[in-house]
Amino acid sequence: MQQEQDFIFNNAKINLPEQGSFTFKTPSNIALVKYWGKKEPQLPENPSISFTLDACFTLTTLEYKKKDKDGLNFEIYFEGKKKDDFKPKIATFLKRIQKYVPFVSEYNLIINSRNSFPHSSGIASSASGMAALALCIMSIEKEINPKMSSEYFNKKASFLARLGSGSASRSIEGPLVIWGKHKDLDKSSDLFGIKFPGPVHEVFNNYHDTILLVDEGEKQVSSTVGHNLMDNHPFAEKRFEQANENLSKISTALKNGDMKIFINIIESEALTLHAMMMTSNPYFILMKPNTLEIINKIWQFRNKTNANICFTLDAGANVHVLYPEKEKEAINNFIISELIKYCQNKNYINDRTGFGAKQI
Repeated sequence: MQQEQDFIFNNAKINLPEQGSFTFKTPSNIALVKYWGKKEPQLPENPSISFTLDACFTLTTLEYKKKDKDGLNFEIYFEGKKKDDFKPKIATFLKRIQKYVPFVSEYNLIINSRNSFPHSSGIASSASGMAALALCIMSIEKEINPKMSSEYFNKKASFLARLGSGSASRSIEGPLVIWGKHKDLDKSSDLFGIKFPGPVHEVFNNYHDTILLVDEGEKQVSSTVGHNLMDNHPFAEKRFEQANENLSKISTALKNGDMKIFINIIESEALTLHAMMMTSNPYFILMKPNTLEIINKIWQFRNKTNANICFTLDAGANVHVLYPEKEKEAINNFIISELIKYCQNKNYINDRTGFGAKQI
């Protein structure tokens, strides 16, 4: 099992490349069992599992050029515009990872990034963004050490990404990724994400996620603030126990195709996440009235048709509608006729499970 020290770069005598650039298309992910609450340095209080998405991605190019003076120096551009307000978060990330990739301080870095989905609206933009940046940095290390295995490359990329955004550790590979140590899951780790071990039932192949954009604006409360509010939360310990139990149950359902258990856990996890927000101090609500309208419509449709449709939520108002490939036609018709009207400007994204990041 890899330890933190295994990821420390220590080949100080090697000649570094003078300059270059790398580009990665890195997906967002949607957690099925949620991680909410963390400890230093960016370690989860409970394990989580997510579907890697496909259409929701960040495209990031990192340009690097050697400089004379040592020290971190970078510029960030988002969707073609210089974004100095993103710099503090990137600076924190680069300082955290410097121990593991010290060569970053040898370069002037220019980061160009764009999303295929609205930023900061609860579709894990920090996950795909930080994962993309970690992959670009790991590509510099791979250029220094061409014999690096793809397994080590992915693990260390996930390890680094986690130090920028916890959920970013789950955006390197796909379609199902676990992050966080769990007693029943071999090789699971708090340090990085791993692909779901063992076979997955065919019903979960090419699983669909239609994201209903109830509110495309930025969240009133950042995920970082929300995680920190779990520190003194009255229900925190029971919640962490519940997440571990739910991960065991959903792992079994993923293997045997038990849709009833799968749906029950996913929806319970979504509502529990928001219950933690509503019972923290200070308390907050990220759901909107139309979020609840959509949830109730889904329940009514499922009770009437017995369709294998369910919802989940990230830390925001938008609703992820999950359903299997074989039921897509009927459920798509329902979404278009009954749910789209609750979206902001009728905007939604048809997505499905993907297989992780790709170098462009």
